[in-house]
Amino acid sequence: LIVLATLRHDHRLADMAAGNSVSASTIHRWTWEIIALLAARAPRLDRALTKIAKQGGEAVLLDGTLIPTRRRTGTANRANYNGKHKKHGLLFLALTDHAGNLIWISSARRGAASEVTAGRHDHLARHLRAAGLGALADLGFTGLDPDPEDPVIITGYKSTATRKTTPAQRHANQALSAARAPVEHGFSDLKHWRILTRLRLDPAKATILLRALLVLTRQHTTR
Repeated sequence: LIVLATLRHDHRLADMAAGNSVSASTIHRWTWEIIALLAARAPRLDRALTKIAKQGGEAVLLDGTLIPTRRRTGTANRANYNGKHKKHGLLFLALTDHAGNLIWISSARRGAASEVTAGRHDHLARHLRAAGLGALADLGFTGLDPDPEDPVIITGYKSTATRKTTPAQRHANQALSAARAPVEHGFSDLKHWRILTRLRLDPAKATILLRALLVLTRQHTTR
């Protein structure tokens, strides 16, 4: 219960320690011991996709988000700054099923990384093809699929200054957006854990924390 309160409400360790007659270092140790145990139970990408395929699923929902972090000074500041969101943070990708239930979370990366770069690093397209699944994503993932002639990652149509979308393409984009809407529920469920309101961690520790929260979120929320 102490660890859950720390994760859910981001209480200060000193406050939790004083109320339970233990030291702050003991609360810190308990918290990270439980986080490590939970993170070890987080599903791998290939297994998560295989499970969806066995359940008869045909596609998953893909998106990325930025978890705000404290601003660093000097050169370390640049790697955490995300130009798209105009803030400092850690970037991670997530997959949900068609109802918005989280099924997988990527490793956390510096905010300066792009969603396409993160997706390529995780070999998302290859894993989707191996599982026989497709993925619905926004235009930020355009170019992630190396086979545009037979894509498994659908991102819709992009309008440019020289090439406008047709009415049919805009209608297709609207249909794609409607189908992707539940992915926001998955991110909302995850961000209910107050410890994520402003991370104080490096990417490696943030990855462990995110995967632990994924396991807890999957246990508490099912649509």
